[in-house]
This record gives sequence, structure tokens and C-alpha cells, in this order.
Amino acid sequence: MQSICVYCGSSDNIHPEYKQAGRELGRILAENGLRLIFGGGKTGVMGAVADGALEAGGEVIGVIVESMNTPALAHFGLTRLEVTPTIHERKARMYALADGYIALPGGFGTFDELFETITWGQIGIHEKPIGLLNIRGYFQLLIAAIDHAEKEGFIFPEHRRMICMAEKPEELLRCMRNHRHPAEAVRRWMRQD
Repeated sequence: MQSICVYCGSSDNIHPEYKQAGRELGRILAENGLRLIFGGGKTGVMGAVADGALEAGGEVIGVIVESMNTPALAHFGLTRLEVTPTIHERKARMYALADGYIALPGGFGTFDELFETITWGQIGIHEKPIGLLNIRGYFQLLIAAIDHAEKEGFIFPEHRRMICMAEKPEELLRCMRNHRHPAEAVRRWMRQD
């Protein structure tokens, strides 16, 4: 892995531990020589991740949609800021630039990006690792819902195992580096064998 796309929230009205953890993740990505790809914003966890990577001398590429490219929202101190016309093009560009994906706490946008990325892995569009940084137990209920879907037969166990989760960035990166894409489950799910 040379670059990690981070999905996360941009709200400032959150517990300070979320921003602290975001900044720490950014720093650790930079210290491990991993380029940060993210949504280009300067607020919330999103801005904290970028600031942490930049402070540690990392390369940071933001991809922001045109309507959000404003002084109040966009982070203009990045290595590079790309602007796309639509949110769909933004997500496609972030996906293309990344070798792996990490979700930190966030809202609907974060969940949308995360689940699209998981689904693309499920159907074989990519074989890249996906991780959740479980700050303050944020993803516990989400994982419980996913585990329930697996128990009820809607998710293959191999697809469920595509998702790494850890409370510390170093643990999460270790899990992601050991990722093995379930190609046989993809073929079975897509009815190719």
C-alpha cells in the first residue's frame, strides 16, 4: 500500500477524542510513508486527519466537490486539492487514487462511501483492504448489524472478513497489510463457478 483513502466526518460538533484520533491517524500514515487521500475538507475529523499528516511531512491529496470548494469548507494547505463537478466523480477519483480505505467516525457521507467501497470489493471491482478505526466504540453497532446480516444469510462470511477493525491505527494498518481478498467468495456470489 502506498496510499490510503480516509472516509470520515466533517462536523465540528463532536467529542474531542474523534479529532485527536484523526490527527493521530494522519500522523501515523505519514510516518509510514502512506499518502493520504481524503475529501478535501478542513473541518471535523476530516481536517484533523489532513493536519496530522501534513504536520508529519506527509503527502495529502484532497478531492472535493465544486459546491464545497469554499473558504469555509475546503482545506487549501494540502499537497494537492482536486475539484470535481459531482459527488459521484469525487468518490470515483478518491477510489482510483487509493490502495486501501479507512473509515473513521462520520455520518451519512462516511457510511455511503464505506458501504460503496465494501460492495465494490464484494463484487470484485477491487481487491483493496478496508478498515474501520473504532474510536470510542463508534462502529460497534454497525458491526453488530453486519454480523446479524451474515447470520441471516445476506452476507458471506468471507465478505464479512474483508472488513478490518481496530482501536489503534497501528493495529488497523497491520490487519490491512495482511488482507487477502476473498476471490472465491466473489465468484460464488457472482455465480461464476
